[in-house]
Amino acid sequence: MRIQVINPNTSAAMTRAIADAAGAAASADTTVTATQPEAGPPSVEGHYDEAMAVPGVLARVREGEEAGVDGHVVACFGDPGLLAARELACGPVVGIAEAAMHMASLIASRFAVVTTLARTRGMAARLVDEYGMTRRCCAIRATDIPVLELEEPGAEAHRGIAAECRRALADDGAQAIVLGCAGMADLPSRLSRELGVPVIDGVSAAVKLVESLVSLGLATGKTGELAYPVAKTYSGAMHKHSP
Repeated sequence: MRIQVINPNTSAAMTRAIADAAGAAASADTTVTATQPEAGPPSVEGHYDEAMAVPGVLARVREGEEAGVDGHVVACFGDPGLLAARELACGPVVGIAEAAMHMASLIASRFAVVTTLARTRGMAARLVDEYGMTRRCCAIRATDIPVLELEEPGAEAHRGIAAECRRALADDGAQAIVLGCAGMADLPSRLSRELGVPVIDGVSAAVKLVESLVSLGLATGKTGELAYPVAKTYSGAMHKHSP
C-alpha cells in the first residue's frame, strides 16, 4: 500500500517530522511518502495562510494520483482543501483534524483540542461543528506557540503544551487530548505517559484510517458532491490547475 502524506506548508523540517510520525504509525507493508508544496506559506496559522496553501495541496494530490498512490493524508489541523482533494482523488483522503477527533470520540466521552496560536481556535471550532463533535469536544485550548517554534530543539514548547493539556484535564473535564497541529506529531506518547490519558496525534490517526479504508476496498464516492471536478480550462496563472 502506498500513502502520500502532504504537509500543506513549505517547511522541510516539519515535513521530515511528519514523515517520521507517519512512518512509525504505518504497517510494515505500507510505504509512506511525505511531501510539501513547492510554493506557499511556511506555516498555516490563519484563514489567509490556509487559502494560499490549498493550491499546493491539490497539486500534490494530483501528482500522487498520477503516481498511483492508494490514499492521501492532509497533514495540517485545519484540513485545508480536504473536500477539493477528495474530488480529485480516487482513493481515500483523510485530514488529520477529522481523523484525530473521530479517534478521540471512540476512546473518550469528552476530549479537548490543544493547539498553537489563539487565533486558530475559531478555525478548530468550525471543524468540531462540521465533524459533529460539538458534544464531545469540551474545550479548544491554545498554547500561543507559533507553529515554526515547534521545530526548535529544547523543552520550552513541550512544557507549554503539557501545561495546557493539564488545564484541559483539570478545568474542562477532558478525558483525552487531541493535539491541534501536525508539528506536535512527535509528542503524543510522551504526553500520554506524563498525563495518564490518551493523547491523539492526527498524523498517526489519519495514516491508520487511510490504511483501514484501503484494506476494506473503500474509496471516495464519485457520485454527487465528491465526483471528479467538472472539466474546464482555468485562465491565467491557474491554467495548470485546470481539472
